[in-house]
Amino acid sequence: MIADPQPETLTSRYLIVNADDFGAGHGVNEGIIAVHRAGVLTSASLMVTQPAAEAAAALATEYPELSVGLHTDLTGEGGPPRIDIDDPSAAEFELRTQLERFADLVGQPPSHLDAHHNLHRHPPLTPVFVTVSAEMGIPLRENCPVRYFPDFYAQWDDQTHPEQVTPANLRSMLLADVKPGITELSCHPGYYDEAFDSVYHLERQLELATLLDPDLPSFLAANDIQLINYHQASALLAGPGWPADLGKTTAP
Repeated sequence: MIADPQPETLTSRYLIVNADDFGAGHGVNEGIIAVHRAGVLTSASLMVTQPAAEAAAALATEYPELSVGLHTDLTGEGGPPRIDIDDPSAAEFELRTQLERFADLVGQPPSHLDAHHNLHRHPPLTPVFVTVSAEMGIPLRENCPVRYFPDFYAQWDDQTHPEQVTPANLRSMLLADVKPGITELSCHPGYYDEAFDSVYHLERQLELATLLDPDLPSFLAANDIQLINYHQASALLAGPGWPADLGKTTAP
């Protein structure tokens, strides 16, 4: 599904389509795999703390072209925080515990690192995430040369915004925001699952429908946007010519 990247160059446009919340529920897992099989989604971030994490890890073994990172869960899904998020020591212990759980489930280290609700941005915690990702030699969202694009998201101010995730708007955003270099488009596709308690049910289904647009792969190809996964991105970044601060938006 995913072609090998061409020789690395900052004039090429590479796109990682990464689904957050892998493992949060069976409907989420099924939606993520459906978009991967459609040839659009290249990567996922696994929540090892959630009920469908084992099922997600099992699915990942069936699709080796899907890179899988750790979606560090410090807050839970709609519940109280798992830790005091102002305590870096507690955060580091929890992060390392979840990394061990990831290795047990997936059988290998994560391809990348990020955090549920983007808590890697929280100032007391950012140095923890930066240190651990550097120790592991894996990209950390917003702290590596991969540019992060989060705007394919259909809820804010407690309201659903379906216009944000239509096929037409996604295409407009891709043309405007996928620059030369590597960009991660984050997404949250999923089928409805009554067992999964989430405030983002309808929006997941809207995202899913747009990402399953049968014309999307040809649109990307026609506009010279090359899909890659995080393993391929790391191989590119290890080559010459990639500024270390490209795509970095948060500081340790």
